[in-house]
Amino acid sequence: MDIYVGNLPWSMDDDGLKQLFEEHGEVSSAKIIKDRETNRSRGFGFVSMDDGAADAAISSLDGSEIDGRNLKVNKSKGKS
Repeated sequence: MDIYVGNLPWSMDDDGLKQLFEEHGEVSSAKIIKDRETNRSRGFGFVSMDDGAADAAISSLDGSEIDGRNLKVNKSKGKS
């Protein structure tokens, strides 16, 4: 399952995002989306993990606070 993670701290990188979700199961990928011109985080990213672990991660991490920011975590709607 692909998971959308919003309102990320600006200091978080791909490895930090992966570590955050690995507490709930195996992560196959974790990517923070960056601005093309500045290469700085845009404040959101995506994580891929199996469905059971993803459901646990979503329920546990949605609304949790990291570096003063409340995460928004839900199933990714995918590209349309």
